[in-house]
Order: sequence, then structure tokens, then C-alpha cells
Amino acid sequence: MGHILSYNPVITVGFFGLFIAQIIKLIVSLISSGRMDFRRLVDTGGMPSSHTSFVSSVTTSIGIIEGFHSTMFAVALCFSVIVVYDATNLRRSAGYHAQWLNRIVPDLLQGKIIKEKFDYKVLRELLGHNPVEVFVGGVLGVLIAVLTLYFLNIYP
Repeated sequence: MGHILSYNPVITVGFFGLFIAQIIKLIVSLISSGRMDFRRLVDTGGMPSSHTSFVSSVTTSIGIIEGFHSTMFAVALCFSVIVVYDATNLRRSAGYHAQWLNRIVPDLLQGKIIKEKFDYKVLRELLGHNPVEVFVGGVLGVLIAVLTLYFLNIYP
């Protein structure tokens, strides 16, 4: 993996975008909750969207290196749109489902609707992103790509 990162600036920039977004997510969590929750480094959901930061870093890097007119950039852009759509819609909906289940299952377990007990594990509710989180992740990815490629002196 070290060889891939050292010889492929697009992958390197993508992982920088992902890593920096996760660090920011940890800081945002610390500010909002007042405690350091290191699970945020590998968790999904929250501000900013690391998925969007990753794909926008990769897509921007490809555009800068290969050209924004290239087929590679077009393919990367198409996949980026899919990832961003998934982050804002599908995964967000799954988060809403988890919220509702987390509200009704405790009542079910107390026998308010059903009588028998069953194993219950709290579902994760923070699966997706709101549009602002996705936007910030996208802007972050573009900035990381431009700055990293500039400092690596890989502008065409």
C-alpha cells in the first residue's frame, strides 16, 4: 500500500481528504459534546462528510492532473455524484429508520404493545448527512486536493 500512496498522488490526496475530514469530525464532536469520542475517527455521519471529502479530493485531483476535459475526470465525477447522492439520501433515510426503531422498541420491550422480551441492540442513528455536511465535505475535498497537489508540485 505504501508504494501505491507514494506513486499515485490521486490516491494520496483522496486519503488526505478522508483523514482530515475524520479529524475535523472528532473536533466538531468534542466542541458539541464536550468530550473526546475517538470513535468519531472511524464513524459514519456527522460534519463534515468524509465520503464527500474523499470523492471530491479524488475527482479534483484527477481534473487537475489529467485535465477537466478528460474521460478519467468524467468517470470520477459520475461516481462522485453517486456517492454524494447516497450520503444525502439513502444513508440519511436509514438513519431516520434507526431513530424510529430506537423510539418504539423500548416500549415494545416494556410490554406496552407485545409481551415477550427479545435481545435489543441500540441502532446507529447517524448514518447519513444533511446537505450542509455534504457541501462542507465537498469543499474540503476540493481545497485539500488543490493545496496538496500544489505543495507536492504536481500541477500540470
